[in-house]
Amino acid sequence: MSLPHFSGTSSYLTDPGLESAVRCALALERPLLVKGEPGTGKTLLATAIADAIGSGGATQNLIHWPVKSTTKAQDGLYVYDTVARLYDARFGDGDPKDIRRYIKLGPLGRAFAESTADRRRILLIDEVDKADLEFPNDLLHEIDRMRFVVAETGDEVVARARPIVIITSNNEKELPDAFLRRCVFHFIEFPDRARMRDIVRVHHPAVDDALVDQAITAFYGVREAPRLRKRPSTSELIDWLAVLAREGIAPERLRRELPFLGVLLKKEQDLEALADDRKRGRA
Repeated sequence: MSLPHFSGTSSYLTDPGLESAVRCALALERPLLVKGEPGTGKTLLATAIADAIGSGGATQNLIHWPVKSTTKAQDGLYVYDTVARLYDARFGDGDPKDIRRYIKLGPLGRAFAESTADRRRILLIDEVDKADLEFPNDLLHEIDRMRFVVAETGDEVVARARPIVIITSNNEKELPDAFLRRCVFHFIEFPDRARMRDIVRVHHPAVDDALVDQAITAFYGVREAPRLRKRPSTSELIDWLAVLAREGIAPERLRRELPFLGVLLKKEQDLEALADDRKRGRA
């Protein structure tokens, strides 16, 4: 069976390396682990894949599971709502004897239950490195088996087809080797200036060329400032350009000053450090 072809979308630009990684993950039916600094499009990749290869687009195909520090693999399978059951038992609004009424499938459980050979759901496990160290291995154990049992009822949920799994990481902590061995890996490099111009043009096709070029030059100048704690990302450049264009800022002005800098920098220390560097002629 031929594999779905993914080469990005009208709003998500790719490169041959990323396209190859997606194709490998689809061929091997393994999770695709995507790393890169914040703002490089890791989360949007799943949406683009859902738009490109699934019928019905991202709205119907994509299941988003944002991971937190307290997230457990069990949360992805199902949740037993004991509070609702106790409420029904007390106030008589439902049948508390039917435990199945209080079992809610989690993101991974839904991806198993809803994927078919004709329509594989895309599961985005976002920022996997935020959870504890046991989470990644527990997660892949369930994905490998493609089934799990609801302990409270004895029911078994079995996937009819493997969902397409995209996992993102911001490198906040090291991931276990056993987890890495079972994934296809891709690192999204931060765009160079030429690539960034292409990305900006997707979002701002009508903005004046001179303003785009000068804004990109200023943006990379800010990113290269030596003392920044949080460097601005692609999404912040896109937002900044929207403000500059809306306010009618002339390109020449960006050579002298950086208006609306709070769109790019989000820490007081970074604003102060950049202002100091510019006074000293270092940025």
